[in-house]
Amino acid sequence: MIKVLIVEDDPMVSEMNKFYLQQVEGFRAEGWASSAQEVLDMLGENVYDLILLDIYMKESNGLELLSEIRRRGLRIDVIVISAASDKESIQEALQYGAVDYLIKPFEFSRFRAALNGYKEQNRLFRTQERLNQSELDKLSRFKQERTASQELAKGFTRQTLQTIWRAVEACNCEFFSAEDISAVSGISRVSAGKYLVGLTEMGVLEMDLVYGSVGRPVQKYRISPSGRTLITQYI
Repeated sequence: MIKVLIVEDDPMVSEMNKFYLQQVEGFRAEGWASSAQEVLDMLGENVYDLILLDIYMKESNGLELLSEIRRRGLRIDVIVISAASDKESIQEALQYGAVDYLIKPFEFSRFRAALNGYKEQNRLFRTQERLNQSELDKLSRFKQERTASQELAKGFTRQTLQTIWRAVEACNCEFFSAEDISAVSGISRVSAGKYLVGLTEMGVLEMDLVYGSVGRPVQKYRISPSGRTLITQYI
């Protein structure tokens, strides 16, 4: 059983994370802390395998806590769960050894994929003295494979999604329509529109209705602030 410490200063969010955790086999919530000092005290008194770490806390900064944990040489893994979607926070968390990074709000399937991937990593490290290249490669790409297979809606394929995303980036404009993406990608306007709606539901895109001088309003899309991070979970 993997022992988990939940670090979150909002009791309701902490309870939600605990509830999600209980839905994944092999994990048990062993404690809750709401500040960096509380975490360090608990790590000195108890043994945990994994921390679910928020960055924004009233009395503490999760990245500073993660840095201090590494400075002290504490052997514990960390999955960051935070509303922070800026590249600096994400990069810093990964540099300090976070094994995964979930941006709030997240889908349960993404949470489950992160935990199942970590469980597989934990199992290999506990049961084997050495890893071969294929096992190591599996660990390095599990997030992409698991989340894409679990989270893509029925009727969506990764290959088409990749084509649509390349067209989105190739548009090189703030707002774009299904017709714009269809013209760049070569995919029909109806299919392009379906994928753009799907990307909006995933949080990758934002949609606005643009009213012209005549006719019905046109659905226009743009990449959300965290879109380029979120899309990596699907393609």
